[in-house]
Amino acid sequence: MTALRNGSRGLAVRQLQNQLNGHGAGLYVDGDFGDNTEAAVRAYQLKVGLVDDGVAGSKTLAALAGADISRLLKRKDLQQAADRLGVPLASVMAVNQVESKGEGFLSNGRPVILFERHVMFARLQANGMTEAEADQRAAQYPALVNRRTGGYAGGTVEHQRLAQAKQIHVASALESASWGLFQIMGYHWERLGYLDAQHFADTMSLSEAAQLDAFVCFIETDPALHKALKGKKWAEFAKRYNGPAYAKNLYDVKLARAYAQFAGEQAQEQAA
Repeated sequence: MTALRNGSRGLAVRQLQNQLNGHGAGLYVDGDFGDNTEAAVRAYQLKVGLVDDGVAGSKTLAALAGADISRLLKRKDLQQAADRLGVPLASVMAVNQVESKGEGFLSNGRPVILFERHVMFARLQANGMTEAEADQRAAQYPALVNRRTGGYAGGTVEHQRLAQAKQIHVASALESASWGLFQIMGYHWERLGYLDAQHFADTMSLSEAAQLDAFVCFIETDPALHKALKGKKWAEFAKRYNGPAYAKNLYDVKLARAYAQFAGEQAQEQAA
């Protein structure tokens, strides 16, 4: 589903404006997503507790359609994360916009995951298997255990891959998937304070707020990453979080722009 934002035009915007008017927006329905529509979207998001970015993405549209949004990320969750990390709300909102997957759950209610077969190869050995035994599993199940990256299927099929990998070794399989909004790898469970890999996976299945909590722990337990976020050193933060490809994908530029946008909007709110 394509998000609707300032500058969008067409029938979908007209439908959005009609839905917002149903909640008292008082918009002129013209199919043009301008400043007034953006303000109405943000007001609605604030009303229902969603992250108020002024963009009508899948979560906002689902809320307008009457869907259950209890497991979705709320503004208060981001504020709590900002307070815990000792940074402005705008910083956390910027990171959430740029670094998250946008949605922490699939349409069937399961958390978003990506199973990494090359990590499975390493985790089997970390959990007691010899390299020769791991190679044997790789020969038997190359789509699930492999020295090389790849084999991704996406969406719900990733859970099928995970279920198959659990037949080989449960903990290693759970540790070999990245989980939720921020795609935190399962093998970080101990560093982040979870009881075991299963506890981590179960927690990631609860809500996007629980997934955000894991991300906050990930930052807290990496002093250099935390320092970069506190100092708004976006290039350093992006490099440490995304790796050397951050510059190619302009993560630092996107973070800086998003922070400036959210900081400006929050300054206007406070001045009003």
